Amino acid sequence: MTDDERAIRELVEAWMACSKAGDLSALLDLMTDDVIFLTPGGKPFGKEAFAAASKNMKNVAIEARSEIQELCIFGDWAYMRSYIEMTATPRDGGAPLRRTGNTLTILRKEADGRWRLARDANLLAAEKS
Repeated sequence: MTDDERAIRELVEAWMACSKAGDLSALLDLMTDDVIFLTPGGKPFGKEAFAAASKNMKNVAIEARSEIQELCIFGDWAYMRSYIEMTATPRDGGAPLRRTGNTLTILRKEADGRWRLARDANLLAAEKS
């Protein structure tokens, strides 16, 4: 495993840990300033909209697992195809929402030498019971 591959895998682990901990500041630091997210049925959005949506999730516990299925690195750019399982449980005792699906992520190594998420196409859908 190369240093870059290890760093990207550590970024994914950090993303999952920060999501679980509700650490928005650390999550935002894992993204480029010009990050773009794509989700089914929605308009593309960036870092500011991600932060606003995350602030509305303070009363939700997130448990997630990501399995990297493909990771290719080309200099300071990389893409990653992953399968994610995520459960969001309201802390007020509401019913948990489980989403699963695939993502296609583009990462960029920035001037500080750190890999960050630059583009993310998230195809997670609610699991049917």
